[in-house]
Amino acid sequence: MDTRKLVDPALLPVLDVFPTVALTDELLAPMREAERFAQLPVTIPQEVRDGVAQAVRTVPGPAGAPDITLTIYQPRNATAPLPCIYHIHGGGYVGGSAAQLEPLHRPAAYDLNCVIVSVDYRLAPENRFPASIEDCYAGLAWTFANASALGIDTARVGVMGESAGGGLAAALALLARDRGDYKLAFQHLIYPMLDDRTCVVQTPNPVAGEFIWTPHNNRFGWSSLLGHEPGVDDVSPYAAPARATDLKGLPPAFIACPTLDLFIDEDIDYAARLGRAGVAVELHVYPGGFHGFDIFGGAAPISNRARQDSREALRRALSA
Repeated sequence: MDTRKLVDPALLPVLDVFPTVALTDELLAPMREAERFAQLPVTIPQEVRDGVAQAVRTVPGPAGAPDITLTIYQPRNATAPLPCIYHIHGGGYVGGSAAQLEPLHRPAAYDLNCVIVSVDYRLAPENRFPASIEDCYAGLAWTFANASALGIDTARVGVMGESAGGGLAAALALLARDRGDYKLAFQHLIYPMLDDRTCVVQTPNPVAGEFIWTPHNNRFGWSSLLGHEPGVDDVSPYAAPARATDLKGLPPAFIACPTLDLFIDEDIDYAARLGRAGVAVELHVYPGGFHGFDIFGGAAPISNRARQDSREALRRALSA
């Protein structure tokens, strides 16, 4: 179905600038190389650069695995321990990096007066599940262990991510709950990639997934992560959080997704299941938006509204 007529009119120019690309094994290397030099269309004011320090740290990875890299943003001249957002980047499990998000992270740390720790995890298909989630867990463990030196209040540490990063953030909330070593204050999920079964659903959403992140790319991403076709039995909930049967005891959740995003149905379902499990959940649905609309939508009112909703929810979660 041609769903362009359903796109918010203010977002239509974005589709001409960011065409949909079909991922393949051959495309991964040039895509990742291009990402090394990609910059989000956001200018960081000088007062923000002066007010927030950036550090890149190499820290121990999971046992027997390579070290991982954390990018840390710390407001200067903090007089007391600050809350922390532990952030996980997106990229369909096969791409992306923490460095790309500096134009978003440094201003957020400044505006919210919080520390942001962003993890670079091993990418698929070279590194199958559970490499990425275990890298994320190792980075979280290092963050808690070094909270005093980083000026972090461990009672106010939450996880956040977009797309595949949102899926990993949800999985990390499950893993932290089940291992019992760290208590998270919140999970902030932006169009999270939660359910491999979306690839094989018998009646797919007829208006979702035409733009940016398509059913083809979704199958490619999940197959790369899992090492086999998606939708089979016995997929771990730490790979696909929607597979979890017990959602009790998870931290409060913020979930946002636009109506034309391939993940809309799985995200709404996950929010409903969290609510039924007694987890406080705030769900935002944006009509006429597509995957990445908040990041690439510029001054479009719908994009501004989504960014503002996200920022205010973070402000509330960090101050709780």
